[in-house]
Amino acid sequence: MSGSSNWLDELEARLDSQLESFLKSNPQQEALLAEQQARERQQSLRRQRLDLKQEAELQRQGLLRLAGEIRSWQERVQRARSAGADALADRAEAHINELMEQGRCRWETLAEVGQRFSAVDVELRSMVPPSTGGPGQAPPAPGESRVPSQTKPDCTPQADLESEWSAFENHQDLQELRRQIQR
Repeated sequence: MSGSSNWLDELEARLDSQLESFLKSNPQQEALLAEQQARERQQSLRRQRLDLKQEAELQRQGLLRLAGEIRSWQERVQRARSAGADALADRAEAHINELMEQGRCRWETLAEVGQRFSAVDVELRSMVPPSTGGPGQAPPAPGESRVPSQTKPDCTPQADLESEWSAFENHQDLQELRRQIQR
């Protein structure tokens, strides 16, 4: 194996040397190659910036959804406490804490996305725009992602808490109907 690896290294070195010689003797080709590389890097950075915007929007929507869930559960806790269902209210408060932890994780992820976006934006702005030419599609550089990552919540509302809550609401509705009938 080391013999074939050595042969491959020699071939690569020889090709690199020939390319350098060609580019030195043809400066216009060297300029075209540099321009193409700059154009491909700009396109890659633009794609990455777009992906980061999409990821940030997904995180923002998830935060808004969590905030709505938290408000809803806070109202449920108040209703349960006022009805004397303290055990149910305690479980609902524990669920609120889980939702708030998910929210903190999403905020951290959103901050990281913002930092990555800023770094990409700074690099993109620092690049000199390439001269006119046809668009080329370059694959993402190592470490770059064309698909935005999505953070999924670690846990969902517990099914038994939901069913217990539903039973509590039904019981409250029945009591209200009885009060109305007795009037």
